[in-house]
Amino acid sequence: MTTDTATEVFEEHRSVLLGVAYRMLGRVADAEDVVQEAWLRWSGADRGEVREPRGYLVRVTTRLAIDRLRQIKARGETYVGPWLPEPYVTDFGNTVPDAAERAVLADSVSLAVLVVLESLSPLERAVFVLREAFGYPYAAIAAMLDRTETAVRQLAGRARRHVDERRPRYEVDPVQRRALTERFLAAAAGGDLEELMELLAPDVRLVGDSGGKAKAPLRVLESADKVGRFLVGAVRKGVAELSVRLLELNGGPAALALSGDEPDAVFQLDVADGRIQAVYIIRNPDKLRSLAGL
Repeated sequence: MTTDTATEVFEEHRSVLLGVAYRMLGRVADAEDVVQEAWLRWSGADRGEVREPRGYLVRVTTRLAIDRLRQIKARGETYVGPWLPEPYVTDFGNTVPDAAERAVLADSVSLAVLVVLESLSPLERAVFVLREAFGYPYAAIAAMLDRTETAVRQLAGRARRHVDERRPRYEVDPVQRRALTERFLAAAAGGDLEELMELLAPDVRLVGDSGGKAKAPLRVLESADKVGRFLVGAVRKGVAELSVRLLELNGGPAALALSGDEPDAVFQLDVADGRIQAVYIIRNPDKLRSLAGL
């Protein structure tokens, strides 16, 4: 296999590798670093011995992501305020023609699921991602991770139970989410508390991620009254001066707020029963850099 051919093969699978790495790490920059390292391993490998390039590359990427995740956990860094994953641009386009498969991929990269995955061990997270998001058989995952199939099934069972117990049950209908997102943005921008109260579920939660580097609630806000009044107050303090555009992030519609040309915040909603169940606001500037220029 020539260098040019090796590059073509790698680029063919890059989006899958980035998807695996991001779901493992919840950080775009770290995921890109892992994929770059996978390329270096691939370019230096004896590719003539590789019978199935995609499987080989996913295995390398997964192992590198496990190592990176262990390093992150070992540092034991303290995060200021609630933590949310770094926003990830998702546009499956024509690469996922099946609606059911698209829904699975979108759900596995949602903010709510990634927050739960943070509490899994690196191996549990790897097994969950490979099995639930990408549908790999247990035997294939066992080979990738150098574990027995029995051990992988046990890891998968623990991870699945953990996620099922902690993951909120939100709908993933993108049409409804987009419609509610547009109504929410209009009501918030207009400071219309009455309309917001109509949109918000009584027990709605607002999670703001600033990392201590921007203004956002340092605790999760709960109840329609608290969330609605916070949003109206934020508008009165100048948030309304931002321009907003809709795009797809983490498998669903989201709003990117811009101050001039610079990303200032990301808003995303989870909905169920026709009302907003959760509001996510990401304002940590370190997590918005990958959205510059969109």
